[in-house]
Amino acid sequence: MSRTLAVLAIGAGVFSLLQSLTAPVLPTIQQELNTSQNTVTWVLTAYLLSASVFTPVLGRVGDMVGKRRTLVAVMTALAAGLFLAAIAPNIEVLILARVVQGAGGALIPLAFGIIRDEFPRERSAAAIGTLSAIFAVGSGLGVVLAGPVVSSLGMRWLFWLPLGIVLIAAFAAHRFVPESPVRTPGRINWVATGLLSAWLVTLLLGVSQSTSLGWDSPTVLGLLGAAVVLIVAWIRVEVRSDNPLIDMRMMRLPAVWSTNTVALLFGAAMFAAWAFIPQFVQTPASQGYGFGASVSQAGLLMLPMLVTMFIAGILSGRIVAVFSFRAQLAVGSVLSAVACTVLAFAHDREWEVAAGSGLLGLGIGLAFATMTNLVVQAVPVTQTGAASGMNANIRTVGGSIGAGVMSSLVTAQLGAGGLPLESGYTTGFATFAVISVIAAGAALLVPRERRAELRPAAA
Repeated sequence: MSRTLAVLAIGAGVFSLLQSLTAPVLPTIQQELNTSQNTVTWVLTAYLLSASVFTPVLGRVGDMVGKRRTLVAVMTALAAGLFLAAIAPNIEVLILARVVQGAGGALIPLAFGIIRDEFPRERSAAAIGTLSAIFAVGSGLGVVLAGPVVSSLGMRWLFWLPLGIVLIAAFAAHRFVPESPVRTPGRINWVATGLLSAWLVTLLLGVSQSTSLGWDSPTVLGLLGAAVVLIVAWIRVEVRSDNPLIDMRMMRLPAVWSTNTVALLFGAAMFAAWAFIPQFVQTPASQGYGFGASVSQAGLLMLPMLVTMFIAGILSGRIVAVFSFRAQLAVGSVLSAVACTVLAFAHDREWEVAAGSGLLGLGIGLAFATMTNLVVQAVPVTQTGAASGMNANIRTVGGSIGAGVMSSLVTAQLGAGGLPLESGYTTGFATFAVISVIAAGAALLVPRERRAELRPAAA
């Protein structure tokens, strides 16, 4: 089991790393591939859109045909996407490569499904917590590593280095991960798949375009309106289907819908902070705030968040007998609120930003681990992949909305040199402190776990 967990952790770490690895060095990619600023942002957007589609669909495929088989196929696709990105001669090929890499999103539900199938109950909560911590840390670690990798080795090594790791992990998965005995009979509902893909892409595209076009843009409003229509159509198809892609009865379970609500709100606050703490600290001090930090220095100020995030995720499943998942989720949301408050009103010194970052890491670590455990425990074993995949997607949707809202607040008023005023960051972080408080309230709607469910995890 330890070898299985190690293989899953490697795959999970690489996928989550790729979420943020390119974000700090987009100007370098723009320069090297001779493209525009609007075009280079698709390096991030294409990856996000692709992963949002592949995550629940391939999670469902894994439930049906076998999780190990699907896991190896996903890792192979991820490796192919990394190779294509490493040799990309232009921005179009790089964007295509990022679409292929998005298949790696299915690593999330597949990994959690394998743990539930293969690990004894007394170890599964701790293993899920560990894996969730690695997902969370990897997402932030990209911000820390991007600058040193590019400055020391060059932009293309952002893809060569993960490629070698993924190839080793794919071989190890084929060799050491047992095939899951759990199968969900049925076939892929292609109408539901198409509608799910359509509303996710339309929604995320509308949110991403709001940064440049504005929330009141006819294009953005049209995309968001189309997303609402497509969501309604998707739900109708799933409810009426004898072979749903995502079982709506499962999504209506109290533990599932309440946890997914927290995921949406918490994801908004989390991704907003991840995206804008580095921008804040890189602002020249001559603007009246910021520290004029380099990309690498900004990454170092994020290290406290990564350390506390990992510690909290590791401990989450191990302390559940005395500190329930429901309580951990509420406390994680409160810590996020406190962290955003610190970042809003106490950011004149580097240690204050580091302290806020560390508090945010505690909140993220607890929330990531508990959300996954709550959803996995609440659904039938045959729905683990689909349910955990949708929970991850809802966090992504929340994160996209949060980043768009934060961008609108920060850039509402610009000062000298076209840089945002300090008040924009204050308003933005304060807004997400309030959203985190609402998330804490939603966490209290999660049903209490029964004592019998908690006792084995403490053994």
